[in-house]
Amino acid sequence: MFIVAGCAVGPNYQRPRIAAPVVTRGQVGAAEAESLADLPWWQVFDDPVLQQLVAEAIRDNYDLKTAIARIEQARQLIGVARADLLPQVEYRGDAARQRVFLFPGIPNEQFNSFLGSFNLAWEIDVWGRIRRATESARADYLGAEAFRRGVLLTLVSDVAQAYFELLELDRELEIAHLTTETFEKTLDLFTRQYRGGVGSRLEVSRGTAAVGQAAATIPDVERAIVAKENQLDVLLGRNPGPIPRGAPLAAQRSTPDVPAGLPAQLLERRPDIVQAEEAIVAANANVGVAVGNFFPRLGLTTLYGGQSSEIENLVKHAGNVWAVAGSLTGPIFQGGRLLSNYRASKAAWDETVQQYASTTLNAFAEVSNTLVAHEKLKGVRAEKERQVAALREAVDVSLERYGGGTSTYFEVLEAQQQLFPAQNELARTTRDQLTIVVFLYRALGGGWNLATEDWAPQERPIPATLSVP
Repeated sequence: MFIVAGCAVGPNYQRPRIAAPVVTRGQVGAAEAESLADLPWWQVFDDPVLQQLVAEAIRDNYDLKTAIARIEQARQLIGVARADLLPQVEYRGDAARQRVFLFPGIPNEQFNSFLGSFNLAWEIDVWGRIRRATESARADYLGAEAFRRGVLLTLVSDVAQAYFELLELDRELEIAHLTTETFEKTLDLFTRQYRGGVGSRLEVSRGTAAVGQAAATIPDVERAIVAKENQLDVLLGRNPGPIPRGAPLAAQRSTPDVPAGLPAQLLERRPDIVQAEEAIVAANANVGVAVGNFFPRLGLTTLYGGQSSEIENLVKHAGNVWAVAGSLTGPIFQGGRLLSNYRASKAAWDETVQQYASTTLNAFAEVSNTLVAHEKLKGVRAEKERQVAALREAVDVSLERYGGGTSTYFEVLEAQQQLFPAQNELARTTRDQLTIVVFLYRALGGGWNLATEDWAPQERPIPATLSVP
């Protein structure tokens, strides 16, 4: 047996040139090779409960299991494409009983015919058409692997984001309860003043309305908490139920320094960019397949076996039927099918190149947006904290002035009604500072250097001091 191999026809793959920015817009300081994406996710999110939830999601999430099945499918399709490089061996068995008419007046003859043989067919890949098809299948497999890594990264990010949003809702519920209690105390003050003949019925009515308004937010926030817990349950692959909490929102650590790394590194780190590039590789190889269809195909076929009128003779004697043949077939006229197929392959390649360029451009924009947001939220939080502190002081002063008879009930209610929305806004800003780190980690292709099996670290039990609401 011999092998004839030539150069594979069609273009060899070259990565498209992308004009990556030298420094990402929004980057504080000089760009360095170090990046937040170099860290494993459990070093970015150091809440032990959150770590356990993420590990559970990696183990049980159905979207991730779907991605794993897609990878296995792509891996097997490589074998399907590569199999055409090897000789195809088959067996064949025929059994027939025939009646033959010879001449008028001569009795017809009946006889049996049995055939057993082994057949070999081999297309010699002179032009590399089959190798290009295998190259395309391999690129599809690598793209599926990048897709799974993208699902892993998105899953980790979604769990962390939903967890921080849940902690923020817990804080809103706490503020709602405190608000209601405060307004109830104010209402009690107004009522005592009214009964003592100092206040008016209007003060009591306005105080009662303020209590009702504050109390109405409690069930609404509780509804949102249940919905957020159910969202997390879906990510975890479990039925709806309560979600454990770790440290409260205010105690969560927000990463102070978030190095973005060099912009050009995104081309290697982001799973969606890697997947887009593998799509170009596959399309480029398909162009080679289309080119190969223009060339003749060289094949070799053989047959070896036995034929007899008695079935037992097929195994008693050596084979008496054999054949060796070579074939050369090529297209002459097919109505423009091959040319149209080639042009379609070229257009598909151009489509993947444009999608790759668009994906990288969006990646640079996402990183810039998150870097700017991370930096600006520091100033927003500082101003929100100053606002809340000032409004707390305003509430205390208004109560003192009301008790001393130097201000009206309106000042008290107005100060309180300004304080509690400001507290909610501060809680949301704190949440945003945490989630923006999640967004940046995902935008940078976080955990890019982790092996697939290393994404799920050993789970740790939830500390006994942590409770499930």
